[in-house]
Formats: sequence, structure tokens, C-alpha cells
Amino acid sequence: MTIKKPLVIHQPEVGKLIRELRLLSNLTQEQFAAHLGVTYPTINRWENGRTKPSPLAMEKIEVQLIQMGDRGKDLLEKYLEN
Repeated sequence: MTIKKPLVIHQPEVGKLIRELRLLSNLTQEQFAAHLGVTYPTINRWENGRTKPSPLAMEKIEVQLIQMGDRGKDLLEKYLEN
């Protein structure tokens, strides 16, 4: 059994990543929130750097990035902690 290392991105970079991901997906904050199972104000707080996503939310974001193929990989490389 292997334990997956969680996606680690520094605040406020995570807000920039989420905004870029949402815009590349052509989703509003409300639509993106529904997709992740959170509320609109939660997405707004993440994007504006007031809070950061929970580990579970980051897993969902990572899955979406992986599903995007090369565009998602480029975003991960841009914002992933070295």
C-alpha cells in the first residue's frame, strides 16, 4: 500500500491556481463551487487568498487538473511547491 503525498501549494499561489483552473474550465465561481461540492463564498475566499482549500478539496482540484491533460499539468508545474 502506498500513501499518496498531498498536493502542496503555498498561499496565495493556491488562489491563483484555482482562478486559472476555473477560467480554463470556463466556469463561474458558482459553477466551480457546485462542481467541487462547496459554496460560492468558499471559492471566492480561496481565490482572494483569505482561506485555503481543505485537503479533501485539494484532492478534487488535483483530479480536475489531471483530467485536463497538458493544460492541467502546466498549471501544476507553474504553482506546485518545489
